[in-house]
Amino acid sequence: MDAPAVAVSPVHRVARLLATLLVLLAGLSISLAACRARTAWRAEITKTWARLLLRALGIRVKTTAGDAYFAQSPVSPAAPGALLVANHVSWLDPLVMAATVPSRPLAKREIGEWPLVRTLAAGSGALFIDRERLSALPSAVATVANALRAGDTVVAFPEGTTWCGRGMGEFRPAVFQAAIDAGAEVRPAVLRYREGESTSTRGCYVGDDSLLASLLRVTATRGLVVEVTLFAPVRLTPTGRRHEARATLARIAEAHVRSGAVEASPRRPPAAHRRVPAR
Repeated sequence: MDAPAVAVSPVHRVARLLATLLVLLAGLSISLAACRARTAWRAEITKTWARLLLRALGIRVKTTAGDAYFAQSPVSPAAPGALLVANHVSWLDPLVMAATVPSRPLAKREIGEWPLVRTLAAGSGALFIDRERLSALPSAVATVANALRAGDTVVAFPEGTTWCGRGMGEFRPAVFQAAIDAGAEVRPAVLRYREGESTSTRGCYVGDDSLLASLLRVTATRGLVVEVTLFAPVRLTPTGRRHEARATLARIAEAHVRSGAVEASPRRPPAAHRRVPAR
């Protein structure tokens, strides 16, 4: 794993770790309260908490579109929510997306087996799916579709696993069926970890890496920035061929994300970095 461009002092590193621990402990009680809150309030609480945790870790989030981009149309309060899909680089990704927009994360069932994470995820309204059991797939799709119909924004990482920040996997199409069934928009997003003008791999979480090792790398890095680039929503109308429709939608969303995830010259950012007009 690459060395940080600039490392913080040992004292600063310990301070970050202590601040992170305090935010995590506070999150336990906040999660218990959030479970009883309305969905909109729960998402806002989670957004604030995620921002505090990222700040404690020493991470700054830079977004190229404002919150208005995610606002639902006032013309139809019953309009479905949106499926927000992004490339997957790190265990930090769900926190980054939660800090960017009020939303509900889609998470692997295994994550719900970790005691601390289970409580925090429950407070955020996470939707758990079992990727290893094909028989559970229709139920998982139905769960996501119901959340979208209720007006929630659901965050998913369709690659299914993390990549090391300099590549991407293919988007699995299953979750896109939920957006088609609910008549919801798909909103692609790109995550890029930066140290100065260079891509950073300090937040990556792949292979035999451990969560603790990744955490220590992140807290040792000065000036770690996560750029979140948002694309215009895409939508497909339902067709008789379910598999073809969701595969097409997955390919379109993946193409948008892949075009923004490639390394760009710092002097001339790609078109994907243009601000997305508010809806």
